[in-house]
Amino acid sequence: MRGRRAMVWMKPSRGWASFGLVTGLALGLAGASHAEEVQAGPWRSLFDGKTLNGWTAKVARHPVGENYRQTFVADQGVIRVSYAGYDRFDNQFGHLFHKTPFSAYRLRFSYRFLTEGGLPDTPGWARANSGIMFHSQSAESMTVDQPFPVSIEFQLLGKDGDKPRPTGAVCTPGITITIDGAKVKEHCTPPANGPTIANGTWVQAELEVLPSGEITQKINGVVVHRYAGAALDPDDTVAGGAKPYILARGAQPVTGGYIALQSEGAPLEFKDIEIQELTPR
Repeated sequence: MRGRRAMVWMKPSRGWASFGLVTGLALGLAGASHAEEVQAGPWRSLFDGKTLNGWTAKVARHPVGENYRQTFVADQGVIRVSYAGYDRFDNQFGHLFHKTPFSAYRLRFSYRFLTEGGLPDTPGWARANSGIMFHSQSAESMTVDQPFPVSIEFQLLGKDGDKPRPTGAVCTPGITITIDGAKVKEHCTPPANGPTIANGTWVQAELEVLPSGEITQKINGVVVHRYAGAALDPDDTVAGGAKPYILARGAQPVTGGYIALQSEGAPLEFKDIEIQELTPR
């Protein structure tokens, strides 16, 4: 989804960094230190590498469960977002939902933007732009025309032109978050230290959601965002068609939900999607 802040480029680190099995983490939200001990379960895969079993597609203007023109394809260990069957994109934003809702966990995965296969009518801001949505409403609760679920987005960006384009922003359709205790007003908040990564390159991403609600995002082992305080946003104007869903619940805290891979007009692949559930110690 589209961001609105100035961006700063820094070189990415290399390698996959795990958070560990049982960890007492000191999470500093913009300078404040918080320690939280958690018990971690085993890592397990959310994708069998061969099929989309356990996943449900929801593409704007199409009913839940219709994988419109094979937008999402399981092929040789990857889930590919493909527009090979499209005549034009026509703002048909889509999401592939995992069947299980989660509350506290660590999620790790790899992704890469493909260098070919885009469509000419994809909005400029959506080129090499995708994400993983979490704390999401269910696919079944979305309206037919709704472009984005009420959720938090771990935004993934590839290179588009010569300017820096840091990956790892946080976007919030239908939800608010806090950074350093202050409510974030922008829809998308780019990371100050996010790397700009060439398309075609595999990138390792990690998400940690603690039982307390503190959330950490990592790119190639480097923390790019920490935030907390997720709550529904009755003033949201981004998750079109979601207003009744939000107003029926009010500005209540969001402590869990579904995970979904995004199709936003950019061909890309996901692999090695694994989750480790957390409980307080």
